[in-house]
Amino acid sequence: MKPIWIVDDDQSIRFVLEKALLREDLPTRSFTSAREVLQALDGETADDGPQILVSDIRMPGGSGLDLLTKVREKHPGLPVIIMTAYSDLDSAVSAFQGGAFEYLPKPFDVPKAVELIRRAVQESQREQVAEERMAAAPEMLGQSPAMQDVFRGIGRLSQSNVTVLITGESGTGKELVARALHKHSPRAAGPFVAINTAAIPKDLLESELFGHERGAFTGAQAMRRGRFEQAEGGTLFLDEIGDMPFDLQTRLLRVLSDGHFYRVGGHQAVKANVRVIAATHQDLEQRVKDGAFREDLFHRLNVIRLRLPALRERADDIPVLARHFLQASAHQLGVEPKRISEAALARLSAFGFPGNVRQLENICHWLTVMAPAQLIEPKDLPPEVAAATPGEAALAGTPAPEAHPLQAPAIARPLAAANGGVASWEAGLEAEAMDLLMRGQADVWDQLTRRFESRLILTALHNTRGRRIEAAQKLGIGRNTITRKIQELGLE
Repeated sequence: MKPIWIVDDDQSIRFVLEKALLREDLPTRSFTSAREVLQALDGETADDGPQILVSDIRMPGGSGLDLLTKVREKHPGLPVIIMTAYSDLDSAVSAFQGGAFEYLPKPFDVPKAVELIRRAVQESQREQVAEERMAAAPEMLGQSPAMQDVFRGIGRLSQSNVTVLITGESGTGKELVARALHKHSPRAAGPFVAINTAAIPKDLLESELFGHERGAFTGAQAMRRGRFEQAEGGTLFLDEIGDMPFDLQTRLLRVLSDGHFYRVGGHQAVKANVRVIAATHQDLEQRVKDGAFREDLFHRLNVIRLRLPALRERADDIPVLARHFLQASAHQLGVEPKRISEAALARLSAFGFPGNVRQLENICHWLTVMAPAQLIEPKDLPPEVAAATPGEAALAGTPAPEAHPLQAPAIARPLAAANGGVASWEAGLEAEAMDLLMRGQADVWDQLTRRFESRLILTALHNTRGRRIEAAQKLGIGRNTITRKIQELGLE
């Protein structure tokens, strides 16, 4: 693990932090001035540099703020924690505009300081994993005419900073396209920040996007940068934009039109140098007609539109995708990659894949774990594929009616439809959980619980034609509970 660099002219501060971090098995390296740090950075390779930089704000030979500015120029992804005395809080807050991860007031509580540094390390590691995946991932796979159109679109946009709207069914790989647009854009050296606007509760989404000032609301003990500031100089990917609350659509429109925004509880405008890429599985034109989406925001986002084809529209790509996912899942699990027979590939190619590429990837994860032999035969395929007749496969491939974004995992629907039993439903849940865990998601429990509860409530409301009390009775919960859940899950 790369060390935490500590910069402070006070030997006692360096000593206390070094000992506390070493007790947590976190290696350190200490410096007495900003000049020493800059010299060390010039002589280090990317692999030998710091994991985190913790710097005092006032030191001889250069301030922590100057050091922050120079470090951000050379190492924009390096988290920097600024230490400051209470009298310097104004300066510390201004450091956030230069990209500081957090500030640490002096005198500090050592356990809290270690906790803050651990949080910065985790954030750094997540960013590092995302960058490695992005760098190591092959170009998007696909030889079908539909995917070639997508590739041509990405190529034409490679020298542009224009706003892009990506449309397509759930599981078609919209975030992958957004990452490719960023990777091949003039902003490639900047950060790529993604947020699923449908997965965050309405009352938290504003702070998540725009950040908040200290004391803006209960629990806001420090200023926090939102996703727009985190994406400074790079790309912000807004997934499931069609489900953004109406009042936040107004704030987003203002950012896109004026180029600045205000943190929650803030009075100073923050400039946004960010390219926005949005995505949705919904029909935004219909959402506009229904009054659920602002027409002016739609036109701001719909500058260039890229439509991703469903997997059933590019069935010729299924064999190469399946082999790629089998290789990838074997690498993640540290096992020998499994091979797949032509007969099994033919069965896969005939399946409709209502969950699209994500469902195929989940199936390949499942096969890597569950298939008994190194060669995958048709009998080894999961129930929803093995049991599907050509007619069922065609039916599975027909577009489903528009669903609520917090629906059950895409793989769970075909699994349940194929077998109609509890085992198939549980297999779908298992596959979705495995996919999230392998991708390093930290909130798998919350994600799946929200989607599970949402699907239960929506199904019960559909069954009772919207009558909440009757739906609560059928589910075996109280009417106050269902009302609270509807509000928490944004199902109004």
